[in-house]
Amino acid sequence: MTGRVAVAAAAVVITAVGVLVDAPRVVAEPVAPRQDMPCPEDLSGALTQLPDQRTILQCQLQGGERRWRGFSSPYPKSDRWLTYGPAVTLHGEGRPNREVDSGEWIAYPQEPEGQCEARQRAVVAAGVLSPVQTSTSKPDQPMTFQMLPLLFTVELQGNCLWQRVQ
Repeated sequence: MTGRVAVAAAAVVITAVGVLVDAPRVVAEPVAPRQDMPCPEDLSGALTQLPDQRTILQCQLQGGERRWRGFSSPYPKSDRWLTYGPAVTLHGEGRPNREVDSGEWIAYPQEPEGQCEARQRAVVAAGVLSPVQTSTSKPDQPMTFQMLPLLFTVELQGNCLWQRVQ
């Protein structure tokens, strides 16, 4: 190989390696729960909201199997919620028919390098809401945080299990 050809070949190899090193990591989207789809034991009892923002499913044990089943109460309330990507907005004690209670919560990412984010607003006076307070976990780490007293709404995002500390 001549010197010029060798330099050109080396440049192509270096460029190709640079492209591979700089390429963004592709992360698969989490699988959205569906009616009658199996759910793991660690999600037993958890509620989730489908993208239509109306349908609530619960991971229930029936006949020896855990599956996502329709949650029949018109007022879903739980100390365990699963989010799987799209934001889910839940209501707290600052509104009628709350879906979550204030207090200490832990968010558990459900995938490697996953992150959980909670954006909260609380009632501070009649007709007045607090500024948004955001809590974000470190990648692949559980996050402990406080759901605000008189919580108006909380927007939960990420592929995460959210659990109230008893």
